[in-house]
Amino acid sequence: MIIRRANEGDISTIHKILRQVNDVHAALRPDLFHAGGTKYNGEELRAILAEEARPVFVAETEGQVVGYAFCVEKREHTPTLYLDDLCVDAAWRRHGIASAIFDCVTAYAKQNGFYSVTLNVWAGNESAQAFYLSRGMTVQKTTMEKIL
Repeated sequence: MIIRRANEGDISTIHKILRQVNDVHAALRPDLFHAGGTKYNGEELRAILAEEARPVFVAETEGQVVGYAFCVEKREHTPTLYLDDLCVDAAWRRHGIASAIFDCVTAYAKQNGFYSVTLNVWAGNESAQAFYLSRGMTVQKTTMEKIL
């Protein structure tokens, strides 16, 4: 397995995995997410891949992309690398790929002078919460809502 920066040739596979993570979110929050959708369309993905401050990493094994991490560099106050999305294709889960991608993200953050890596995880997504805790993350804050 290699982990590298994503390129435009990866867009169709990234879309496939984006649909998978969207469906997980749709099961948790059908009021906010719709099954079968994706967070980004092809044009938006091309724009993200062209932005230096929004690195996207992919894990490739056996010649195919099997996971990704979308990041956003935030340097306004304390330099933080925001991990916007990390997902592994359902057929490749439980093979250490998410851990390898996460380790790549944290190494990138260290090498580029970031103070921390931050992310949001949906309430109810216990597997993601457990994964991030197992990788050494701690809860920084809790966001609450009241649906009107």
